[in-house]
Amino acid sequence: MERHIVFVYGTLRRHDSNSDLLKMSKLVYEQAYVKGSLYDTGLGYPALDFNGEDITYGEVYEVTNDVLYSLDVLEGYEEGRTNNLYDRKIVQVFTDESSIQAYVYTIAPSNRDLLKEKIDNGDWKLYKFLNENPLTFMYFAYGSCMDTERFHEQGVRHLFERVMGVGELQNYTLCYSRHSHDGGRADIKEGTGYVEGILYLLPLEALHYLFDREGVHAQIYRPVFVDIEWNNQTLEDVLSFTVINKEEDIAPPDHYALEILRGAKGRVSDNYYQLLRKQMADLGVDVRSIEEQI
Repeated sequence: MERHIVFVYGTLRRHDSNSDLLKMSKLVYEQAYVKGSLYDTGLGYPALDFNGEDITYGEVYEVTNDVLYSLDVLEGYEEGRTNNLYDRKIVQVFTDESSIQAYVYTIAPSNRDLLKEKIDNGDWKLYKFLNENPLTFMYFAYGSCMDTERFHEQGVRHLFERVMGVGELQNYTLCYSRHSHDGGRADIKEGTGYVEGILYLLPLEALHYLFDREGVHAQIYRPVFVDIEWNNQTLEDVLSFTVINKEEDIAPPDHYALEILRGAKGRVSDNYYQLLRKQMADLGVDVRSIEEQI
């Protein structure tokens, strides 16, 4: 059976309004992007336009002929037709570790009047989340935000009081791909394995603190929405953060490693804690001396 690779960026993404069309298709990459500008049409769905040097985030699926036909119908596309709503093109799609060619639906030139509002962050899920302005949201911390010391120092401890417990992110690995002046910073990379972290229920006010801490406006980390396993259930679209420009892993500085180990010890599983220790030690961190401070 013939298979096709498709990049989706709007209502076809996981848990969005048209995601059922892809429920039987293989999710190849959850974190992917293309070079192009994203716009809100004001009609409940976005549109992608390649007249620009921006980035649009989305997901990559492997689909059958029948599913591809269903997507064509949804997007108002028919090969050879002159009045398509969207065109279907093959473009380069970038992932955490590589790039592939995939189909993508982009606004037909005759319909560029539908491009009402540019989505500067290039992420339909994030755009909707920010517009909805939720009173509370769930947040998955896997690095230094597992620890509470900086919350106390910076006067925001009251925002992080509602701890739901330990959650698990499947098909990702922890890495230290953010190079800072004194060493690496934690990141999640899509692939195999799993990452454990602390699950919080936060008030909206905490979002501003997290965006500042993670350097979102400086394009260091970007928000992502991932599914977290918690208490034998799956929590959908939990906020977390990932490094935009990933580099080779380097050792975290001692003060940062201390925050991670202190935030994890006695909370994450013993197996995962040992993985944290080993990973740090392999990168050159003196784990034993750091643990003496916990």
